[in-house]
Amino acid sequence: MMLKNKFLPSVRGWWPHSGIIAVVVLLVLICCCRPVATSDVKNMESDHKDGVCWTRVGQPCPLKCAFELFDTKFLNNTKMLEIVRGQKEFNLPIITANRKLVASEDGGLRNPSYLVFNSGWGREQSQHATKKFNYPSLSGIKKPRSEEDIAFTSVLELGELIRTKQITSKELTRIFLKRLKRYNHVLEAVVTYTEELAYKQAKEADQLLAKGVYLGPLHGIPYGLKDIIAVPHYKTTWGSSSFKNQVLDIEAWVYKRLKAAGAVLVAKLVSGSLAYDDIWFGGRTRNPWNIEEFSTGSSAGPAACTSAGMVPFAIGSETAGSVTYPAARCGVTALRPTFGTTGRTGVMSISESLDKLGPFCRSAADCAIVLDAIRGKDPDDLSSRDIPLGDPFSVDIKKLTVGYLEDAEMEVVHILASEGVKMIPFKLNYTVDSVQGILNFTMDVDMLAHFDEWQRSRHDDVYEAQEQWPTELRRARVIPAVDYVQAQRARGKLIREVKESFTVDAFIGNATDWERVCLGNLVGIPVIVVPTGFKSISNPPHSNHTRRRTTITTGIYAPPERDHIALALAMAFQSVTNHHKQRPPIDNLGPSDPIQCLPK
Repeated sequence: MMLKNKFLPSVRGWWPHSGIIAVVVLLVLICCCRPVATSDVKNMESDHKDGVCWTRVGQPCPLKCAFELFDTKFLNNTKMLEIVRGQKEFNLPIITANRKLVASEDGGLRNPSYLVFNSGWGREQSQHATKKFNYPSLSGIKKPRSEEDIAFTSVLELGELIRTKQITSKELTRIFLKRLKRYNHVLEAVVTYTEELAYKQAKEADQLLAKGVYLGPLHGIPYGLKDIIAVPHYKTTWGSSSFKNQVLDIEAWVYKRLKAAGAVLVAKLVSGSLAYDDIWFGGRTRNPWNIEEFSTGSSAGPAACTSAGMVPFAIGSETAGSVTYPAARCGVTALRPTFGTTGRTGVMSISESLDKLGPFCRSAADCAIVLDAIRGKDPDDLSSRDIPLGDPFSVDIKKLTVGYLEDAEMEVVHILASEGVKMIPFKLNYTVDSVQGILNFTMDVDMLAHFDEWQRSRHDDVYEAQEQWPTELRRARVIPAVDYVQAQRARGKLIREVKESFTVDAFIGNATDWERVCLGNLVGIPVIVVPTGFKSISNPPHSNHTRRRTTITTGIYAPPERDHIALALAMAFQSVTNHHKQRPPIDNLGPSDPIQCLPK
């Protein structure tokens, strides 16, 4: 659920000869090696000097060289041979038995790990039932005249139009299905239209309202789901050619929650292949603000479709940047909530201690409404919790102290200050210098556990982008268990240091800084991505008469379980600005733009 290869060259450079690591280990630690003669031992000891090992990798049983990969130079030859025998006699039978028990199916949908991460900072859990947010009441809302204007109307306003019977859910469903089909051939953002289900749910929503039953602001509102979220009778492809015909007889918990709120599912939206980047088996998703550019990912479809007015809102996911990156690129408001806020049953898993679901919307207020519908304890997700969030619509922002980092968008800082927020310069201090590496160890080992069979069956050979998961998961195969645990201990140290340094109610900073993305996901802190403006695209046409733009965004970060603070600050900023209300120029790129516009 992340986009890494474009933003992490330094981490990529850690791994020498990654393509041969698995071969060496298989030859040395698993296969039956020929007996080691005295001459072999002498050769191994002499070759160990000055990196000569790498020149002998292709020779039989280079034990010293293989063990070097695990930073175990302290082992002598006798101990290494003892390990090889023990690996075959003791470890492999256990490994094989466990794999047969829990790893025969890919995706991590069953048999979750019982090592559960809790992102809370030692706060006592409330014993009271979680209260719903107190939504603002709207009056005088009138139905827009054009379908285009309806498509860019907020969830809160659409809900009022349905409640007052100025529009039906069936009519809204027709409008958004029409837009999805109109723009998808350019954006490549939709995997499956759930048209039959959508009209069935819309009819039920309209019938309930006719009986005087109103389920709330999502009643009858169309939306889309990232295609790692299972819905019965429809394909859940995970964006991958290996699973493009997969139909799961599972009703994801988040889908159940939205169905109970009266929302109408109109489409399964693109996930980058196995929740990585924006490349999927059907193409590559584009950015509505600049269709020459890709959306990033892996929540590519939710970001692009929300930006283009193809859905009022969508549900995406993040493990490491898959909400923040595409939201920033496509210029939409999106929330990565506190880890554990939303249940993940029925969702493809990368890492059970990192994966989160969150909304892509047109505004922070809409994010709050959707979050309120999907949060809560999922009985089948051990990490989910009933987190007692405050009401973002009731926060007195004048009582808050908010920090701003050096890379914060200063317009946000100045506007919040003018609204009465105490704004101060801020820096998040910590001594852990391996944040990006901890994230990679955690995510890649967990992902491999969930796609062990996929790799062993060599389905990674047909993966859409070989430099992505295939390369990462091959090297994850040889991360020692002890070093995975050490990474989690280092993660604990990071969490303690961030908690101690987080001395403000929230802070403002770049939402796509890779170090901060890794840190935020490891610690489990929420962030809301907020559009703050636009700038000219790189290398514009010579005439410069193009309406294509590069979006500018910032992130508002809060401590775990303080999502309502970030939401309240974002709502305050958006109440006096209109960046989030701008519409991408898909139909009209400009009079002299060389890219052909869409036909009317």
